[in-house]
Amino acid sequence: MVSFLVLYGTGEGQTGTVAARIADTLDERGHDVMTIDIDELPAEFDVGEFDAVLVGASIHAGKHQPSILEFVRSNRAALNAVPTAFFQVSLSSATEEGRAQAAGYFEEFAAKTEWHPDRVGFFGGALRYSEYGFLKRLLMKQIAKRAVSDMPEADASGDVEFTDWDEVEAFAADVAAFVEGRLGVTPPVTGGQTEPE
Repeated sequence: MVSFLVLYGTGEGQTGTVAARIADTLDERGHDVMTIDIDELPAEFDVGEFDAVLVGASIHAGKHQPSILEFVRSNRAALNAVPTAFFQVSLSSATEEGRAQAAGYFEEFAAKTEWHPDRVGFFGGALRYSEYGFLKRLLMKQIAKRAVSDMPEADASGDVEFTDWDEVEAFAADVAAFVEGRLGVTPPVTGGQTEPE
């Protein structure tokens, strides 16, 4: 069994939902997973207690959460000592055309933090129109119209989700397989069955 930390920063909650789905996928493989919102991280926290770390952040106005940047900078040595992954949630990642822009956000993040995770995932986010004030709702509708030509259907609240959950689960499974291989660990449980040795 591998101990995973899934640490994330979120603006409106979608990155937290993605982090939870990643954690569920890792848990289903029989691993021990701790998921923490960066805003709830205890002051005395030791990243070195985990065998592998995933860090997630969302993009707002072209920037990641400053708290995630600071965490990675402060813990770069510990992160470099274990297998790691980074996942990014943004509207840009919702379309093939936007993927280059999403990759650019990550490249800027990597340059600022000097951290190069083993795996990177880009996922479409969500528009929480029900949580926005009038001006922000108007602005976000204009941005979405320019960024996403084929808009998914809104839910009853008017919110729109762009996350491809199969892609999230595939990313988590790929990270798990990479970590298991690097650490020489056979996943103890898969779908309720013990893995053959």
